[in-house]
Amino acid sequence: MAGKYRVAVIGGRPAPVTNAKELGIDVVLVHEEGAYEESVLRHCERVVHAPITDGQAVLDVVKPLHEERPFDRVLTTTEFAGESTGFVVDALGLPGVTEATARALKDKVLTRELLDQHGLSPVRYRQVKDVDDVKDFLAEVGGRIIVKPADGVASLHVHPVDGDADAEHAWQALQDAEVASVIAEEYLDGPVVSVDSFSHAGRHLPIGYSEYRMNDKYVEWEVSTPSRVAVPHLDALFALTPKLLDAVGLTEGPSHSEFVLTKDGPRVLESHARLAGSGAPELVRRAFGVNLDRMFLTVPLGIDTLPETSPAPIGGAAVRFFTPEPGTVSAVEVEDGAADVVRTLPKGEVPLVFLPYLHEFTEVEVAAVISKNVGDVVPPLLTVADCVSGYVMASGTDAADAVAKCDRANDKIHFRTS
Repeated sequence: MAGKYRVAVIGGRPAPVTNAKELGIDVVLVHEEGAYEESVLRHCERVVHAPITDGQAVLDVVKPLHEERPFDRVLTTTEFAGESTGFVVDALGLPGVTEATARALKDKVLTRELLDQHGLSPVRYRQVKDVDDVKDFLAEVGGRIIVKPADGVASLHVHPVDGDADAEHAWQALQDAEVASVIAEEYLDGPVVSVDSFSHAGRHLPIGYSEYRMNDKYVEWEVSTPSRVAVPHLDALFALTPKLLDAVGLTEGPSHSEFVLTKDGPRVLESHARLAGSGAPELVRRAFGVNLDRMFLTVPLGIDTLPETSPAPIGGAAVRFFTPEPGTVSAVEVEDGAADVVRTLPKGEVPLVFLPYLHEFTEVEVAAVISKNVGDVVPPLLTVADCVSGYVMASGTDAADAVAKCDRANDKIHFRTS
């Protein structure tokens, strides 16, 4: 029997479509062959294959299905399919994240332009065309700048620049990486925090707020919520976030916005029209009692209503990625009591989700996953995508307690590399 609702989900991870059938939602998954967990199919009406970043290709497989039985929404959980999903949303005339909004969030130059137009979050920036542009902007700012891809993700190719030699190195590295569009921004000094929100009919509700620990490459290897450092700035963050989302034209669905807490107040770092990565929806569920994965489907369809007010924390949660020394793994040693549950990814298995087994740990206070075996290679931590050695997730009475539990687990799990 067909469900009451029908949605197409483009790419991404399986968690948000779990229990869709029980909610009366038929899900058509559009994904690339071999790029999704087979287990997700039991929650779906069907799967169709297409390159998920190609809007026309996705439309070509979705439109005939829409003509047979219309979709209520076309959605995605992944950054890579944001613009292509928006293309399909526009082509089918459906509510949701438009291609223009997806592009405005992906292209950091457009984001900055829109913020400027709305008088929000003043940050000096410039789209730079060559190394001389970088040097000119550095001189104009008179202090450290950041040079990075305008459409970058996962902290990849982010270069701090303090002088002309740094500018030349950064520009050459970006050219070697074949980065087509480069933005230079003034360096924002202060801790990075994020706000996870949900929107419906143009109303934006900030829900969770997190903070990070990161390395010198700006790779975030720990996320904890609720953020302690954000508390003095919470009113400002909760006021700025809806204005940011209005500026980029977002009216519906989840969003994840990152800010730097400068001496002059919060400044926008970037924002995304999707559920956050690094297990953030599970962190929010543990710390705030709000299920963003469920809301991903139920709020747009009217099954659940968007709460009127932001929730207060009910506890704390954290996820910490293991960060062993780069090299070939010679041993993995786990001390007794490292975590309530410890899982190891079978040797040779390549996970198709960033945090494997996460859905199995909803009732587990401290859970750890070891994703490297003897003989596997640990890469240097140059981007969030290099956080592939495993993780520990914990609940606590507050964020500090959850972080302490993650630290204790990390100290009892030893990767030997050479």
